[in-house]
Amino acid sequence: MSNLFIEYPKCTTCRKARKWLEEQGAEFTDRHIAEQAPTAEEIRAWAASSGLPLKKFFNTCGMKYRELGLSTKLASMSDEEQVALLASDGMLVKRPLLVTESGCVIPGFKAETWQKALSK
Repeated sequence: MSNLFIEYPKCTTCRKARKWLEEQGAEFTDRHIAEQAPTAEEIRAWAASSGLPLKKFFNTCGMKYRELGLSTKLASMSDEEQVALLASDGMLVKRPLLVTESGCVIPGFKAETWQKALSK
């Protein structure tokens, strides 16, 4: 298994993260988030591995998030409803998302955080 890099290629932060991974010489498999959305099982596993609440996996800057009015709805949704929603449309998922070989799961890109995760 190699590191999994989930991206939306048109996203500038995703392009920056990809370039950073390449510069680090990190081996990774990339996945286009809109073409292959994460499954409910993946989302559950990633949330459990990361220790983060599900709301951290939502792309709060995305148009879809705003269209659905999720900023006010998420608080009243169950975890299963949130998982189902994330699995229904990859564009709702925060990106880029890195899943390392060691099991670290990091939504969003911060070079120092990714560096620590890749060195585990």
